Amino acid sequence: MSTIIALAVLGIITLFLGVMKKKSWLLPGILVGLAVALGLTLTGWNTDISFYHRMLVMDNYALAFNAVLIFSTFLIFLFAHHYYQPVERPLEDVYTVTLFALLGAVLMDSYGNLIMLFLGVETLSIALYILAGSHREAISSNEATLKYFLLGSFISGFLLFGIALIYGAAHSFDLQDIAHFVSALNGEWPPIFLAGLFLIIIGLAFKIAIVPFHFWAPDVYEGTPTLLTAFMASVVKTASIAALYRLFSTCLHGAQGIWESSLWILAALTILLGNLTGLYQPSAKRMLAYSSIAQSGYMILAVLAFSSRSANLLLFYTLSYSIATITAFGIVLLVREVRGNDLFTAFNGLGKNNPVEAFCMTVAMLSLTGIPPLAGFVAKFYLFSTAIGAGYLWLVLIAIVGSAVSVGYYFKPVIAMYLREGDGMKLKTPKSYKAFLLFATIVTILLGVLPFMVLKQ
Repeated sequence: MSTIIALAVLGIITLFLGVMKKKSWLLPGILVGLAVALGLTLTGWNTDISFYHRMLVMDNYALAFNAVLIFSTFLIFLFAHHYYQPVERPLEDVYTVTLFALLGAVLMDSYGNLIMLFLGVETLSIALYILAGSHREAISSNEATLKYFLLGSFISGFLLFGIALIYGAAHSFDLQDIAHFVSALNGEWPPIFLAGLFLIIIGLAFKIAIVPFHFWAPDVYEGTPTLLTAFMASVVKTASIAALYRLFSTCLHGAQGIWESSLWILAALTILLGNLTGLYQPSAKRMLAYSSIAQSGYMILAVLAFSSRSANLLLFYTLSYSIATITAFGIVLLVREVRGNDLFTAFNGLGKNNPVEAFCMTVAMLSLTGIPPLAGFVAKFYLFSTAIGAGYLWLVLIAIVGSAVSVGYYFKPVIAMYLREGDGMKLKTPKSYKAFLLFATIVTILLGVLPFMVLKQ
């Protein structure tokens, strides 16, 4: 609970700093505040406290994912000074809304009641609608926010209607009460419960960008300001998949026979379509959008292959994915700044002209591909192994094929950086920005070499 209070207070302080014209205080204050929130999160380990009649549950699962969310947001704000340096207008509104989006993500990971899940989803979603259109002068940003708002609002109705139907069947919003209700049914599922279950799946699948609820992601990712796209691809996806896993592992595991086949098919389609479509993208930003879709399919494996290690594997996967994705977007925004676009040709010669940036981008791409000894490889190896042990051999084979296909687009910027001749133009990267990129890259390497810092043995 202290984490939620700290983030809310930090958002309000950030807003007032803007009102007081203390622009130079904004980012240092936010970084310190996020560090404090992360510390408060970690100090709650093993306490397993609930609040407001279990509407909020601060167990180790919530604390671990909240730490990933806060750390990912911390990395994104490290890049914010350089990204927003040319912007003259006040930025406290963007920073504050981003912090409240993080607050919504934390609520999504910590819910013990379906009402709190919906409040978390809407807090996050409303903030994202604003952030997607925060570059008001760009038509693409206006298009992104309109598409995301219309589709997101429509899908939120599915989620809310599903919650209402589940309540009508189980007579409770509490996850533990719903779990008792499911166990008492003995396989005789009321139609109202089945309808509610699948409507909730649709609502959360949209947030994770699972096929066929992925169609918003490429256009929204492309139109949203690049730094905020990194937030959507990392923090939002982590919060959504963590919320989905909590729902199924807590109260719907007893109904696995109902949703197992549906999630199996959705995961397979997501992996195949995300990777195959990623091959044909002309720009790095759209490629990362389809990469994000494909990664959602891999994450669903943790939900299907439910075991004592699934939560820990999902935590490690989202952490490694988030750091690599944020690093990649950090390079993309530098390229867009100098070249004016993020086409793969804009990366030509980067290995010669900017070796540090090229190295960081290469490590990020290799990790997302799943090349040893990086974090992405370890995450996929353990996740696939667990899924095979749970009997999902065919789905894992599809995932392996998808990973092989992903080489075709993850290596495009790498080939351009090292095997294509550029025009000699260098990226204008401050030393502090390079240090942040190297920090994220070193973390990716360390997680691959020493995965048991996070993974349980």
